[in-house]
Amino acid sequence: MAPMVFALAYGGNQFSPLLLLYRQREGYSQVAVDLLFAAYIVGIIPGFLICGPLSDRFGRKPVLLAGAALGVVGSAVLGLAATSLPLLAVGRLVSGASVAAAMVVGSSWIKELSAGLPGPVAARRASLTLTAGFALGPAVAGAIAQWGPAPTELPYAIHVVLALVCGAVLVAAPETRTPGPLRLRLPGRVRGPFLGAVLPAAPWVFGCASVAFAVTPAVLVDRLGGGAIAYATLLAVVALVFGAAIQPLAPRIGAATGGRQLAVGLAVAVLGLLGAALVAGVQQPWLGVPVAAVLGTGYGICLVSGLTEVQRIAPPDELAALTAVYYSATYLGFLLPVVLAALSALAPEPLLLLLVAALCAVSLAAVLRTTGRRASS
Repeated sequence: MAPMVFALAYGGNQFSPLLLLYRQREGYSQVAVDLLFAAYIVGIIPGFLICGPLSDRFGRKPVLLAGAALGVVGSAVLGLAATSLPLLAVGRLVSGASVAAAMVVGSSWIKELSAGLPGPVAARRASLTLTAGFALGPAVAGAIAQWGPAPTELPYAIHVVLALVCGAVLVAAPETRTPGPLRLRLPGRVRGPFLGAVLPAAPWVFGCASVAFAVTPAVLVDRLGGGAIAYATLLAVVALVFGAAIQPLAPRIGAATGGRQLAVGLAVAVLGLLGAALVAGVQQPWLGVPVAAVLGTGYGICLVSGLTEVQRIAPPDELAALTAVYYSATYLGFLLPVVLAALSALAPEPLLLLLVAALCAVSLAAVLRTTGRRASS
């Protein structure tokens, strides 16, 4: 089952370093390319809200197999549609739905297969599997786009083969969920910790990631010349490698801070966003690399800490549904490139990124308030 979660995450994120390629080869504007991120969100958030309850109701395997089929279709469309912005948007939408199945169903399935282990271990297994796919997908696609043949076709063909192989393995995976009621709600006892801590932190998970490998290369594109795609790939890999490396340390951070690891993740995110504003202001590409590392660290801490909290508070028969709500909130962060591109005509990018850092600081204050009350009770 884990190979399929990896494969679908791989397919969902391989598009990121290709954004600059589409701008250069097909002449799409920055706003048009960023709208393809929005199409991904249009697919993934409803996908979360549909896949979670359905897998609680009918089982994990059939929903994840459906996600695998969507992943194959999405990559096939993307591989054939480089010259058509509407078809690229359709491919991104379908890919988003496939990643939704991987994240919600896969995370819940991994948690159930890890029965008897401490909660953070299960959450860490799920988040690391996803992060590995999110990192390797853009690394391979970006390398092909910069130096390989058929840069708008070959990355997607590789993913189609990978998804088909992992789908064959998935058929033999043990089912963990017996049929139950169809639900999508926030049970009363989980609303306080979810709304007070998990939800304010969630958008900054992929907010950090999108600033690292979509916004930063875009604001430096005039300085990068022919190496723009390689640079975007480098930032994506750096951010996600640091995101993966920090996740095993999240429980220690929580122990050292009295359960405030989400707040620590947000504090790191604020620092990374301030760094991104500095990069946009001074136009120094080398500075983008350590900033991507900081943003990736914030991403990793927030992702695994939020998922750990969700798995701690969720009733067993509503685990996937609550996970779906959590992941839906995390993916709101991918709207940041679209919003910043749209507002760039009204204000300079460094100022916009400073405002984003201020919003992240507001979320940090909300999380500190909630976790502080819990620690003192």
